[in-house]
Parts: sequence; structure tokens; C-alpha cells
Amino acid sequence: SELIRQAGFFLRKYHHPIQPRKQWPSSGFFSLYDFPGGVKIPSALMAEEGRALCMWNDAGWGKMVRDGKYLSGSFPGQLVDACLEMVKEWDPRPAPQWVTCIPSISHPGLVPDFAARLAEALGIPFVPCLKKIRRNNQQKTMENSAMQAKNLDGVFAVDRCLQGACLLVDDMVDSRWTFTVAAALLRQAGCSAVLPLALAITAGNDDV
Repeated sequence: SELIRQAGFFLRKYHHPIQPRKQWPSSGFFSLYDFPGGVKIPSALMAEEGRALCMWNDAGWGKMVRDGKYLSGSFPGQLVDACLEMVKEWDPRPAPQWVTCIPSISHPGLVPDFAARLAEALGIPFVPCLKKIRRNNQQKTMENSAMQAKNLDGVFAVDRCLQGACLLVDDMVDSRWTFTVAAALLRQAGCSAVLPLALAITAGNDDV
């Protein structure tokens, strides 16, 4: 039991980097967004390196994230506090000046509620400027990375974007394409930098 306690403590202190994608998939995958295929993502549209609080369903925070999403329908305040500490340890540059989040049709209030509470804890505004304008399949159901990218074509639009660096919040990160596309749209709308933050990262993907 003591080893389990120590392992859980270690996992709660170990944060996972989210490396930015650097190249768009091959030509033809985006028809609704003006993103050229098969070329490097310009630095003016690229996300910064981000952070994930935990591994999905791990013995640290992962089970709490799972239960919040699928059982209680809300992420507890402990996860807000944990992410606040993670951001302080991370100390990203440029520092975030506001918070926004990835919208969802299936769980419309889950991530915005968490992102708003995290923004309040950070002392910066929450602006839900990303809108989901087209329903798409869940990313985890896509066969490969390229199809995950295509699955996001035309899904998001930006409204009332602020100009400073933002913390872009989501509950889970799988392929990184959701963060990549959303960051590019935010940068196109005038956001100076986009810092992805996820509660959990999935195992067995290329984000780790």
C-alpha cells in the first residue's frame, strides 16, 4: 500500500509535454480550411509546446479525469488546483494572458466550465471564442493520423479572439491534430501564441 501511495504521488507530479505538430498532412486533406497540404506549418500558425496533467486513467490524476468526464459530468476543483500548479511549474513563455477551450457538442459544458475555473484561478479572462460549427466523428475512431486531421476540416470557427497569448484547454489529447488546427485558426484570428493544455494524454499514441 505504501508503494502504491508513493507511485500515485509521483504520477501526480509528472507532467507530459505536448509537442507541436510541424507539418500539414498531404495535399487534399483540407478543403474547407486554407491549409496547404504536405508542407511545414508556418511558425505564425503553429502552437507552442504544451502540457498534459496526466496519462488517461492512470493512478495519479487519470482516474479522476475519467470519472469527471463519464460519471459525474464535471471536473473537481482538485484538478483545477493541479493544473494551476502545473502551469506555475511549466512557466511558459510567453505567459498566457487569457484562456479559451476546445468546444464539444457531446459534452458542451464540461471543458468550458473547467477552463473558466482555471482562468479564474490564474487571474486571467476566459473567452470561449472557438465555436464548433460542424459535427465530426470522435478522433479516436479514425484509422490513422491523416484521417484524424481530415476529420477536423471545417469543424471550428473563431469569434471574438483576443490578441495576447492564450492557454488552449481540452480534456484529452490523442493525435494533437485538434490542438494543431485550433491553434492555427486562433493565430489566423490574431492570437499571438497558443499554449495547449490537456487534462489527460492517451497511451499508445505519438503525442508522448
